[in-house]
Amino acid sequence: MDTMPSPLTDLLAADLDRGFAELVRAHGGAVYSVLLRLSGAPRDVEDLTQETFLRAYTALRDYVPERRRALRPRAWLLAIGTNVWRNHVRTLTRRPAPDDGVDVQELPLTDTGPGPERLTEHAFARERLVAALAGLPEHHRVPVVLRHMGELSYTEIAELLGCPVGTVKAQVSRGLAALRAAPHLAEEEVIG
Repeated sequence: MDTMPSPLTDLLAADLDRGFAELVRAHGGAVYSVLLRLSGAPRDVEDLTQETFLRAYTALRDYVPERRRALRPRAWLLAIGTNVWRNHVRTLTRRPAPDDGVDVQELPLTDTGPGPERLTEHAFARERLVAALAGLPEHHRVPVVLRHMGELSYTEIAELLGCPVGTVKAQVSRGLAALRAAPHLAEEEVIG
């Protein structure tokens, strides 16, 4: 797929340090959000996000300017973030995590709507969605999160995961169907 240089990729090609700072500003929120949905553990997300950008910077240092200019930054960063998360999961399965007393389902409230009842409903809905996402098999969860939280196209996800576009569409469809079938989720709480 051909890519058009953007002001951000032009800046990365011309001045890596300034361009990287802008890259973090432009895409840090998306990387954080996708990693939060993938991991379901807010206490790990900042570390995973930092590791993602550290790996990105290390890779960019070795890229020639033409390669930096040809990047699709959002998809590239989310690919790195997905791999960082997978490595983190592998590490966790090799050693038990210490019980630090933090509720892994604790999420910050982002809805500033009226009244505490609405805020509580929203928080419970987010908790139910995070729990349902965490219950999906990885081969469904990753494409659903990249598609609906990462806002990547099916083609970008297919490239990232190294599988055909049709497979990605099927995985997203099956993942959403599983979320819709989750008994503790209301239809309006399901993404997609």
